[in-house]
Amino acid sequence: MPVDDDQPKQTIPSVWTRPQRRKREQPTLSRDQIVSVALELLDADGIDALSMRKLGTRLNAGATSLYTHVANKDELIELVVDEIYGEIEVPGADTADMRTEWRSAVTSCAQSLRSVFHRHPWIVSALGEAGVVSLGPNAMRLSEGMLAVFEEAGFSLEQADLAVNAVVSYAIGVSTTEAAWLSRLARSGLSEQEGVDSLWPAAEQAAQAYPRLRRLYATQHVQDSGGTRNDNFGDGLDCVLDGLEIRLRRTRGAAD
Repeated sequence: MPVDDDQPKQTIPSVWTRPQRRKREQPTLSRDQIVSVALELLDADGIDALSMRKLGTRLNAGATSLYTHVANKDELIELVVDEIYGEIEVPGADTADMRTEWRSAVTSCAQSLRSVFHRHPWIVSALGEAGVVSLGPNAMRLSEGMLAVFEEAGFSLEQADLAVNAVVSYAIGVSTTEAAWLSRLARSGLSEQEGVDSLWPAAEQAAQAYPRLRRLYATQHVQDSGGTRNDNFGDGLDCVLDGLEIRLRRTRGAAD
């Protein structure tokens, strides 16, 4: 079938791909104001409670003022997600010798990402449902910083990209699971240890036919749950970095 070159090409809907609307007059609201108040609402009530109408009421603004900057709630979520990416500590490849300090820099960044996700647990739903396109300035700055660390450490740019994906996937995967758990605890009014204790009888029963899980659960039940989560995140990240370090040694060996 012939292709009609005059037809507009389809693209994934995103605030980052949509041409900006022309402003006929100076808007009464700035994008920064809208994002700031949306972030407050999300942190207070979660993603399901956010609506353009509620946001407009909080801002004392009509829909027209909002739609000058965002076409819908999905675009708004993209902007707010990029805003909180700006809270993540970006490694500075120019501040240390990354041939020896790359693990420390990557660890600090991953730990910072985890802390940010814990502060804004609604991001679990945003990443899982909204299909956020990470082309905002803060996401790009974070990606560039991480790529710089791995490239300065000795990886090729293509290898650095794979390394960044591995670390970020691990950090986001663990952090979203933790954030969902902490959000559930907050709704229940229980402390983390109280939540673990309340689930213990059911977990013990479910593991009866599985000896390894039974031993594992028995060990974990007597540990401090918050401290265990912190240790597990660090140990798991070390596993990822150990694998990357082996690859880096191979790369350096081939270059020598």
